[in-house]
Amino acid sequence: MPELPEVETVRRTLETLVVNKTIDAVEVRWANIIKQPREVEQFQDALVGQTIRAMKRRGKFLLFVLDELTLVSHLRMEGRYGLYQETDEVLPHTHVLFTFTDGTELRYQDVRKFGTMHIFKKGEEEGALPLSQLGIEPLSDRFTAALLYEATRHKNRSIKVFLLDQKTVVGLGNIYVDEALFRAGLHPERTAASLTEEEVVRLHKDIIETLRDAVEQGGSSIKSYVNGQGEMGMFQQRLQVYGRKDEACVRCGTLISKTVVGGRGTHFCSSCQKK
Repeated sequence: MPELPEVETVRRTLETLVVNKTIDAVEVRWANIIKQPREVEQFQDALVGQTIRAMKRRGKFLLFVLDELTLVSHLRMEGRYGLYQETDEVLPHTHVLFTFTDGTELRYQDVRKFGTMHIFKKGEEEGALPLSQLGIEPLSDRFTAALLYEATRHKNRSIKVFLLDQKTVVGLGNIYVDEALFRAGLHPERTAASLTEEEVVRLHKDIIETLRDAVEQGGSSIKSYVNGQGEMGMFQQRLQVYGRKDEACVRCGTLISKTVVGGRGTHFCSSCQKK
């Protein structure tokens, strides 16, 4: 599933492609993607005539900010957007098409059909699901080491599971939690409450640095992720533990281990990350 760096990369790409374009028509070919309003016709009618004024992101959600509405889109595992000419052949697994007045078309493809779309009156999206229960953005000024330390107190879940909980810090998924914990030298099965203040300060720094490095590289193309222009991310070339089971640790040479934590495949170095 695309994580914060991948979604941020898509946001930046779409910002260059669709901002200031006006929607002339909307075609929905798979109704289950539309979650609000429930009626597809209402969804389509509401968007016609609206101009995309900005592209924003909240956690792993894309926000199309329109004149009067906000379209909240989650890519899930396989969702992707691409800009085409209206006359271009429609590729398989294309489920939603936004035709603009200039003759271009933003198309949403999703092999697994897991993606979701909600529309809200502009300004109301943060107060309703799916955004209302999201935690703090890790690349924002509000995300401080003191806040993270306080959040870990009395949490007997593993630090891996704690960081994956989107109600605490948003946008962190399996890849970047493994990478940040390796950088911080913390074993993924340690309880959150067991971390010292010094360890949390180090983890806070490494979460931010890991995400910033990944954003600069356009995210990680582990399976099928590409940005809005069909380009792969390159951060997978810099992964230090994720996906490197039985390869030598870049620090100490110990073979990277893989286990399951909270139902997720988890990579770590048993020497650099002592339990």
